[in-house]
Amino acid sequence: MQETAAHVGKRQIDPATLSDLVKVLSQHPSGLRRWSVMRAIRAERLRTNREIPQRIEDEVERVFRSRCEAFVQNADTAKTALFYLPKEKAGEVWAIYPERAMAAFAEASMP
Repeated sequence: MQETAAHVGKRQIDPATLSDLVKVLSQHPSGLRRWSVMRAIRAERLRTNREIPQRIEDEVERVFRSRCEAFVQNADTAKTALFYLPKEKAGEVWAIYPERAMAAFAEASMP
């Protein structure tokens, strides 16, 4: 079952999943198909001997939608969204605003 934008914000975002998503999409500035994102995150977790939960795709999708300008309800949140769906791409392609992601992670790491 896919979650609507209204339901996305009700659960806590997993920082490791967000970090994985940012890392994968940062390597593909023009965007990456959803299926390829999932494959890349699984490969990275295997490479680093990290757990791959059974429902990892659901978690990745939830994190993406919670930070994607196409799915957020608030106009202010959309202006600071980390992810977007490129209009010029066919299919379900996910992309990142690299400058917003760098700023968000820099802000998060400040004491």
